[in-house]
Amino acid sequence: MDVADKPSSGYALGPPWSFKGRALYQLHLVRAETARPFIPKEFKLVQFFGYTLGGFFLAHYDESPAGMFDELVVIAGIVWNPPTSCAWAARVLVNSHDACSHGQKEIGLPSRVAMFSKQRARMMTETAKNKHNGFLDIFGLAAALPTLREHCEIRVSEINDSSLTQLCSISMPAVVPKSKPSGVWMGPVIRMSLPSFSGQTLHNPHLLKYSCQIQCRVRAVEAAKVSGPPKRGANEDSDDVNINTDNLSMKKHEEDETWRRSISVLLSKPILALEFNLLKMQVEAPTVVVPSSRKNE
Repeated sequence: MDVADKPSSGYALGPPWSFKGRALYQLHLVRAETARPFIPKEFKLVQFFGYTLGGFFLAHYDESPAGMFDELVVIAGIVWNPPTSCAWAARVLVNSHDACSHGQKEIGLPSRVAMFSKQRARMMTETAKNKHNGFLDIFGLAAALPTLREHCEIRVSEINDSSLTQLCSISMPAVVPKSKPSGVWMGPVIRMSLPSFSGQTLHNPHLLKYSCQIQCRVRAVEAAKVSGPPKRGANEDSDDVNINTDNLSMKKHEEDETWRRSISVLLSKPILALEFNLLKMQVEAPTVVVPSSRKNE
């Protein structure tokens, strides 16, 4: 999908902002040393044995205040501000200028405009049934896999001025259509709240908390395979990954480091992938957070 240039007045109607579509929510084990630079010093990173829980949220919205658009939220990890723990977004990519501006100014997100290039490909499978579904098979829930499976590859590239910089490529089994196909179990209907912290950005310096109220059909799926920017040659690193910073300003150098760390989060080890179908999401207006270290002042 190309970047949407036409502005929308949907956000001006005020919160809660409603979205409909589908998404993949993939949880990764992220090294604490990778996630920590994204987290404000006022918050504590939740970690176990040197790892936190991060990953990404990849969504396609058919309906939203900005119309139809795609979104990739890179989640650095879980942060703790007593009595609440919430996710922290390291980077947000959207192919809508309106959604990007709203995310930056109203939600305090590190949003950037990007291009999402999608293509389908067919891949051969080695077995007729997923060998990891033995537990589900006991309950008759494991679906037989065809020999030939269709995959969807989504390439996400940031738009910087007039240039494109590829961030990652995500390959996953083709998304289930909006209507339930015969023989495919889409999972139970669930309702949940996904709270997140945000803020301390150029466009919104406050520390914020906002919540996404979600209703959808959810099921566990095979984890998507994520790859970073391609290398140009064995002895030559891609300009996208290794940039000569000798003549760059400190601000530009810090941005390059943030970009590299975002890729590290995406390339970390996946532990669970959840497919959200028939997604209905409401995003509440953010509220200002008082860090626990200042509550007793």
